[in-house]
Amino acid sequence: MKKKDKHIDVYELIAKNIKYYRKSRNMTQAELAEKTEYPHEFIRRIEAPNSKKNFSIDAVSNIANALDIDIELLFEKR
Repeated sequence: MKKKDKHIDVYELIAKNIKYYRKSRNMTQAELAEKTEYPHEFIRRIEAPNSKKNFSIDAVSNIANALDIDIELLFEKR
């Protein structure tokens, strides 16, 4: 097994992708929160660059559904 050169923080990767796909759909954090039925503060904390990330795969799935994308896209390094 090859050792990876850089450690990838999967939470940061997912957070950046959530923000990317949300903005590409001209959706605000409040609109995404409404579609997912999560508090706006929860979405804001996920996207905040320097906040500690803590969310479940279930939450990621719900957000992907609200963004109308395959969940796999949120795990892709771009």
